[in-house]
Amino acid sequence: MYVRLADGAELFYTVDDYTAPWTQPETIVMHHGMAKNHRFWYRWVPVLAAQYRVVRFDMRGMGQSSVPEPGYPWSLTHFADDLLGLLDQLGLAQVHLIGETVGGSIAMHFATMHQERLLSLAVCTSPVTFGTHHAASAELIDREGMTAWVASTIGRRLDPQLTTPAYRHWYAAQMAATPAHVVSGFQRQAGGGDLRPGLAHVQTPTLVLAAANVPGEVLGDFRGAANLFPNGRLVLFPGVSGFVQHLLPVPCARAWLDFAASLHP
Repeated sequence: MYVRLADGAELFYTVDDYTAPWTQPETIVMHHGMAKNHRFWYRWVPVLAAQYRVVRFDMRGMGQSSVPEPGYPWSLTHFADDLLGLLDQLGLAQVHLIGETVGGSIAMHFATMHQERLLSLAVCTSPVTFGTHHAASAELIDREGMTAWVASTIGRRLDPQLTTPAYRHWYAAQMAATPAHVVSGFQRQAGGGDLRPGLAHVQTPTLVLAAANVPGEVLGDFRGAANLFPNGRLVLFPGVSGFVQHLLPVPCARAWLDFAASLHP
């Protein structure tokens, strides 16, 4: 299914809802990260969709959504506007928002703009600042292509001790299928971004999920994001190295359910 945004772009989305038919479940919107798509949440869905209506979508330029021409002005704000358009088109007044990596950064930025639309916020391995490594990534993509960039970053994403070769191959292939100009375009324009000043004003209950470390740390102090929110909390997975949302999806989803339950004591 698709929604059409004000500028004509179309965003693909899918709904998973296995709640009891006589109930009126709250809605979760799941926001994937850069060079990914809605399918990366597949292991979370069975845990969440028995209690919540789950909406997964593909970001502009990724998955099955519209791909802009080279030169599109990529920014966190434009992605947040896309998210707002999705919520409006689907008639969702308030949602639980879960984002991973840059999708979580977009979700945090969205919260600074539209916290009235959120029941809760959760982010997984999501940076609050954007450093110079993004420009280097863009140069690698432009020079050698998406497959080379994915190969250079997969080691910090997925711990081989916790994943199978088949999963790593699927993961890498999904990312490499993203148009190169989309990823390099965003990477070139992301450098220098800093979400921290606005987060102190976000009253939305916020959960930060993170592994103990990410090899070759380039995401900044993403674990410390919980301390930037007035109502933030951190769930840290010790002994895990990499992107915990993809390494331990079921424990992460259960941690989110515990968090959500605490909002309604």
